[in-house]
Amino acid sequence: MGTQAYDQNGQNINARTDVDEKFARQKEIDDWLPITSSRNAKWWYSAFHNVTAMVGAGVLSLPYAMSELGWGPGVAILILSWIITLYTLWQMVQMHEMVPGKRFDRYHELGQYAFGEKLGLYIVVPQQLVVEVGVNVVYMVNGGKSLKKFHDTVCPSYKQIKLTYFIMIFASVHFVLSHLPNLNSISGVSLAAAVMSLSYSTIAWGASIDKGVKDDVAYGYKSKSTAGTVFNFFSALGDVAFAYAGHNVVLEIQATIPSTPEKPSKGPMWRGVIVAYIVVALCYFPVALVGYYIFGNSVDDNILITLEKPAWLIAMANMFVVIHVIGSYQIYAMPVFDMIETVLVKKLHFRPSFMLRFITRNIYVAFTMFIGITFPFFSGLLAFFGGFAFAPTTYFLPCIMWLAIYKPRKYSLSWCTNWICIVLGVLLMILSPIGGLRQIIIQAKTYEFYS
Repeated sequence: MGTQAYDQNGQNINARTDVDEKFARQKEIDDWLPITSSRNAKWWYSAFHNVTAMVGAGVLSLPYAMSELGWGPGVAILILSWIITLYTLWQMVQMHEMVPGKRFDRYHELGQYAFGEKLGLYIVVPQQLVVEVGVNVVYMVNGGKSLKKFHDTVCPSYKQIKLTYFIMIFASVHFVLSHLPNLNSISGVSLAAAVMSLSYSTIAWGASIDKGVKDDVAYGYKSKSTAGTVFNFFSALGDVAFAYAGHNVVLEIQATIPSTPEKPSKGPMWRGVIVAYIVVALCYFPVALVGYYIFGNSVDDNILITLEKPAWLIAMANMFVVIHVIGSYQIYAMPVFDMIETVLVKKLHFRPSFMLRFITRNIYVAFTMFIGITFPFFSGLLAFFGGFAFAPTTYFLPCIMWLAIYKPRKYSLSWCTNWICIVLGVLLMILSPIGGLRQIIIQAKTYEFYS
């Protein structure tokens, strides 16, 4: 039996030392992990991180989504999505510090508070991982495609190079950038990406207006069969859902903002979100509406492909997309790195070190590159992931957590609003993967691996 020592208040000194040591080790790990290691962000960091996370390359597929939705439903769905996602984002910003003295720095921590330790993890982590890894794979493909388009536009007479190689070139940047330690350290990359998203969106709709409405423009549905029209409609819902995917990293972004009881982080965070959402509207609505108005249902799933001239402008826009997607990839990869490193250090008791980070992050980038090279069906992937995982984490999971935690009175405004969002979100989650899966199957028939 070890001897027990007690202080003058009768408390066990050994037990207290153990607790202190545990707390010190916990703090040391938190100071090393990418999400919690740096908490000195300003409100404008929140603005451009949110723009970079939200305005993905998905914006370029919005005219195509409009062509499958039609004018009335298309405009309604765009506006509804903007309003619903702004509301659910507000809920997440509010819930970040609803327990005095505690911060929910990660989406799954909030899930655990709402649904319980185990269930919260099982509900949130798989969905969040599907979203973040899914986005990273799609961005690998997207970055590669934009690089290829840039090369083909600038050097049309040269020999064609396979998309596979362009995806590898794009991935090579991430083998370097992925070693930036935390979210604050990628703020420069993120700012550049946010500026680029506004730039290429403006080029997309500006060049469309310059082209003028096509003589034979048609706004009817492209598919000749009713089944085809319905499936295309479903997959377009997924494209729209994919365009509003920033919720998966919002708590992690807020975790980087300093907070005190007098000045909680939700103030600066919300200011940043409002600025971000104004930028999102300035990017999405003109691109979607102008692109569809000019080209009708002959628009490609990436509007920059439809716009062939002037060559120098389209080449520049594609380069802007590449720079933006580099920033977006990093914003979505950071929470994944955080999860992997948390498991390795806290559960498997690896020592926090540069080498651990170097190996795990390189393996992750190589994995997303390999999947991207193997399955580059861009638009089908967007619709499938858009419905399958984005709808829950963006449209209705925050509402379910709000109902579980705050328990608003039945039939009150808050209760009704949340239930409307939940019903619409569940419909989106069920319908859009059906359309996306059909598109993947159709594209896969003619696809050759590693071509």
